[in-house]
Amino acid sequence: MSATPTDFDKIRVRAAQHGLFETVILHGQLSEAEPMTAALEAAIRTKASGDSGIARSNVGGWHSKTDMLDWGGPAAAKLADIAVKMARRMSRFDGAEPEWSVRMWANVSPPGALNMSHAHPGVLWAAVYYVATGEAGQGGELYLEDPRFPLPQMTWPGFRAIGADGVPQDTEHRIAPQRGDLVLFPAWMRHGVRPYQGSGERISIAMNLYVGPRG
Repeated sequence: MSATPTDFDKIRVRAAQHGLFETVILHGQLSEAEPMTAALEAAIRTKASGDSGIARSNVGGWHSKTDMLDWGGPAAAKLADIAVKMARRMSRFDGAEPEWSVRMWANVSPPGALNMSHAHPGVLWAAVYYVATGEAGQGGELYLEDPRFPLPQMTWPGFRAIGADGVPQDTEHRIAPQRGDLVLFPAWMRHGVRPYQGSGERISIAMNLYVGPRG
């Protein structure tokens, strides 16, 4: 029996939509953390007043060397410990868990400052803690880029795939943080900070979380 065009009209599609390869990001507010945050702010302002800093992803503002654990005191050590505990909750290793280590630095951003898009190669997790965020609604948001973003845009500008939730997927995710917020994300993910246009200064602490063999 031969098929006819009318028979083809009966074809229907049954497909289940799946979201694959989830990218895990943690964004939390530390409770009872004001004494630690105040101590961190004091240490950063003291360091910045007598240190020229370095230039990395920052455009404007002050970026310390990555040795804040050497001068940040007990508050910096406590923050590093909290970040590692968060990362351990979101990590699984085959065999014995490796040794964790942290590199930490501070950013002080006046009006007009920003951080260019970048990633942290050779690092497992990246984290950022917010000590001061300036005026609300005046920029300075942390943004996280979809790592797949450039490829479909090269094929057809303006294209966005529909996600498992039925909504067009964003090409980046923005976070407007508050004092006491801690954000953890995979270090390979490109990220940056939008220009801050408010008054005062924004102060943040960035961390690279590494793992290596024990002993």
